[in-house]
Amino acid sequence: MYLSKTEAAVLPSTLPRTRTRPPAPAPEQPTKRRLWPLLGPAFVAAVAYVDPGNFATNFAGGASFGYTLLWVIVAANLMAMLIQTLTAKLGLATGRDLATCCRERLPRPVVWGLWGQAEAVAIATDLAEIVGGAVALNLLFGVPLPVGGVITAIVAFVLLAAQSRGHRPFERVIAGLLLVIGLGFGYTLVNSGVDPGGVASGMVPSFAGTDSLLLATGILGATVMPHVIYVHSALTPGRYGDAVTAGRSRAGRGRLLRAQRIDVLLAMGLAGLVNAAMLVIAAQLFTGDAEITSLESVHAGLGDQLGTGAALAFALALLASGFAASSVGTHAGQVVMAGFLRRHIPVLTRRLITLAPALLVLGLGGDPTTALVWSQVVLSFGIPFALVPLLWLTSRKDLMGGWVNRRATTLAGSLVAALIIGLNGYLLVDVVLG
Repeated sequence: MYLSKTEAAVLPSTLPRTRTRPPAPAPEQPTKRRLWPLLGPAFVAAVAYVDPGNFATNFAGGASFGYTLLWVIVAANLMAMLIQTLTAKLGLATGRDLATCCRERLPRPVVWGLWGQAEAVAIATDLAEIVGGAVALNLLFGVPLPVGGVITAIVAFVLLAAQSRGHRPFERVIAGLLLVIGLGFGYTLVNSGVDPGGVASGMVPSFAGTDSLLLATGILGATVMPHVIYVHSALTPGRYGDAVTAGRSRAGRGRLLRAQRIDVLLAMGLAGLVNAAMLVIAAQLFTGDAEITSLESVHAGLGDQLGTGAALAFALALLASGFAASSVGTHAGQVVMAGFLRRHIPVLTRRLITLAPALLVLGLGGDPTTALVWSQVVLSFGIPFALVPLLWLTSRKDLMGGWVNRRATTLAGSLVAALIIGLNGYLLVDVVLG
């Protein structure tokens, strides 16, 4: 039977068609060429590692004890790299943040206790950032400290609004402010010079009495920030897409882990260099100078010894630090409350609550630098309450699956936690006894 061309053209349209669903695309996994676009979350966390509290503790450490505490900054930065890698991995493996995982796995009284201390840490964090921004505005423009605190809070709130447009705009803004901080201290370091012998001696672990131990604890609290342990785990799931699906294979896990490790290495490395530069500048210029007791005196001292450019670079870096770190701190507070309690409060309300202690300190005429140093000590005491649950969760095979910690990783994290707890305990006993 033969069909004409017309019949052959019409016939297919009259026959029933079988619809076939196209195969589902494989989960998109980052290739080597696409690792760089995945960077970003660690840079948001890194800003908290160079907040105004770091300015106070690092310059105080360098001016009081020279290069002696440089090793503390290096050790704290290595600890920070390990901790931020673990918290990012928790977010990748579970698709949930640390606070949420604690709520799902721990007894209710423990959860409430962890939430309470996390809120105390958030208040101490905000105090440091608001006070730092206020001091910077006062140095640059002569703005009264209480007014500067309000301005810092408002600007941080505006910066946080960038997150409503997605992760990338917020990350770019924060990374830009981090670059401002780095350039400011890079410029000052070049002008101040470095003593290689002093740097070498500062890498040998040692203390110079109880006062140096107090500052070392403050440096540790200012470098290993407990609130960003929570916030980093909340940034990675959305930033890396469906990481739980992509990471089911060994190759997928390897690519994602490589991306976040590069992210942490670059971001924490930059933060570590900035922190070290602060202490080196102070040790090089101000060792033994009894007049260098505050951020204002550091600003004046830089102007006297290196000129107006160095003083301006310091003030601008301090301002960028206050603005950026305050916005990250507010976001961390939201993550903590949502994770532990499944509750959300308006960001403006949270901003007002955490702003009150900082404005009280500024309004009563308290010394901003002293408040900054003690806020970092409070943060140091908060580290174990975030770090211990993080280690416990990331070592659980039933939760992490193929992402679970290796024994060596858990051991290293446990040693870090033991060191921090021991240092805090020694400091507490020393302060109580006299």
